[in-house]
Amino acid sequence: MISDFISKSIANKKKLFALLIDPDKHTTKSLIDLCKNANDSGVDLILVGGSLLNNDIGSSIEIIKSISKIPTLLFPGNLLQISNKADAILLLSLISGRNPDLLIGNHVIASSHIKRSNLEVLPTGYILIEGGKTTSVEYMSNTKPIPSDKIDIAVATAIAGEMLGLKYIYLEAGSGANNVVNLGMITNVKKNISIPLIVGGGFRTEDDIKKATFAGADIIVVGTTLEQKPHVLPFLVKACKN
Repeated sequence: MISDFISKSIANKKKLFALLIDPDKHTTKSLIDLCKNANDSGVDLILVGGSLLNNDIGSSIEIIKSISKIPTLLFPGNLLQISNKADAILLLSLISGRNPDLLIGNHVIASSHIKRSNLEVLPTGYILIEGGKTTSVEYMSNTKPIPSDKIDIAVATAIAGEMLGLKYIYLEAGSGANNVVNLGMITNVKKNISIPLIVGGGFRTEDDIKKATFAGADIIVVGTTLEQKPHVLPFLVKACKN
């Protein structure tokens, strides 16, 4: 079980690195090369999804799994991004917004399909944080992010998510964000929840990642930077784990 792997890693004070792959940003060759790089670099998890996703997600996952044994999780941007070829799904509830479709509506529509798929379900409270620019997730979800300096709102939202039974909290600055999530926000959210904390968006350097893990992030997610500079993957993974 991927949830057991995550729990045991965190219990042993290990930080995890998740590679986010948007199939629309890759050719078959670049996807294969990236997966080989992920194997060699010590990536812990692969997330697959995107804001639009014009390519067939199942085919992309088949390519990934033909190259890598790294657990592959769906990171769905919409209802079309569900495939039983993955190992698990981050079932995202956008608890920072007030869009009912992304809080529960789409989940109801997809529930029977997900149940039949036998995917391991990881219920995740998704909290969008202002990252210095309008990101794809903000535009597509039609929700406003929590301002980066409103730490108290982010903390209260994360607490509410855990109280509702969600098993993970994900602080998201958005793909290609100018800024990473406020470090003080990461620290205070982590102090107030007892479930794993995932942080993504805006990571470009080893220093960004080291600061976020020191602040309290359990899982670091990087995507856009590695679309542009795949050669830095081993250095970012090392920064996460050291």
